[in-house]
Amino acid sequence: MIRVCHLFISPGHNFFGHHGQPAGEHPIFEVEQVECVAGHGLRGDRFFDFKPDYKGQITFFAMEVFEALRRELNLPGVQPSVTRRNAFVRGADLNALVGAEFDVQGVRFAGVTECSPCYWMNSAIGPGAEAWLHGRGGLRARILTDGVLRRESWT
Repeated sequence: MIRVCHLFISPGHNFFGHHGQPAGEHPIFEVEQVECVAGHGLRGDRFFDFKPDYKGQITFFAMEVFEALRRELNLPGVQPSVTRRNAFVRGADLNALVGAEFDVQGVRFAGVTECSPCYWMNSAIGPGAEAWLHGRGGLRARILTDGVLRRESWT
């Protein structure tokens, strides 16, 4: 069973579309719950209605991977929000969900592709983060049914 540990949304892009420019300064907000709108994204997030059938209507990241990243790169103070992924979860092999449909809290998703880490990760998280995250940067998914995701715990 996939458990939701953290949920984040942001009204604007800090890295996406900023190649060759400074990072943006849009805040990212941790929320208790988020509305998932089938085919559109997360209400209030920067990718809501970004474009039809967008592959990243929601992004997932595994807490187990995040904890290993902090430990192995010696970054104990780094917070999940710096990754700018939407849903931090426990109990899922996210790479195994590429090409699969799955449910979280009664909401149906289609796993599309890995969230490939970019060079911004080295400045947002810490030196070596981009290379470390290769193959474990999270999951981009489409939202197939309307519903609400709720944070279950902080850890």
